Amino acid sequence: MSKVIVITGASSGIGQATAELLARQGNKMVLGARRESRLQEIVKKIKDANGEATYAVTDVTDLASVKKLAQTAMDQYGKIAVWMNNAGVMPQSTFIEGRVEDWNRMIDVNLRGVLNGIAAALPIMRKQASGHFINTSSVAGHATHPGGGVYSATKAGVLMISEALRQEEAQAQSNVRVTVVSPGAINTELVNSITDPNVKKGTAQYYDQVAISPDQIAKSIAFAINAPESASINEIVIRPSKQA
Repeated sequence: MSKVIVITGASSGIGQATAELLARQGNKMVLGARRESRLQEIVKKIKDANGEATYAVTDVTDLASVKKLAQTAMDQYGKIAVWMNNAGVMPQSTFIEGRVEDWNRMIDVNLRGVLNGIAAALPIMRKQASGHFINTSSVAGHATHPGGGVYSATKAGVLMISEALRQEEAQAQSNVRVTVVSPGAINTELVNSITDPNVKKGTAQYYDQVAISPDQIAKSIAFAINAPESASINEIVIRPSKQA
């Protein structure tokens, strides 16, 4: 059965791979990201393959912008079956460097972006009495390391937000499911968001050795979405086999 699926951070990486896979499965895609040219390319690719897709330029740190994305889905298709909060940045550095702007950016995109997505989509799902949130966390939300403190904190926050949301919707008997996806090293543009040159170099070298394709994450997300509505797959932790 075709579903209306909204994805933020859809212009590259996991978001793009998931959008293209789900479109091939016959779903109607509504894509949000900041880079309009990339969104246009992806929507054209989906349509050229006889899929359905539209987009709205979206800044997940701005609630009005996220609500506009939700309204785009409602205007075009009249429903939101799945909302994937996927936008994220990872400018890691040690605390002594005091990269406060990087810290704030991670908090705004990785945490506030998820909350804005929930604020925009949950009332719609409650009214429908059905829906599904896919929230992208990270293996970094389960364990941290020097230089990764703030990033790990934001991704652990996504886990806690998602679990509280799951419990609330279960109590409300709203038929709104919640799935957290916690990827390991994936071959995306995320490394490009690292501003510390030494950390960026080391991370890039590590990713070159172990990272896997975002297509593999997309398949796991599709599995969760396609599960029977009476079952909720709460978290998928997926990393390269080579990643310790």
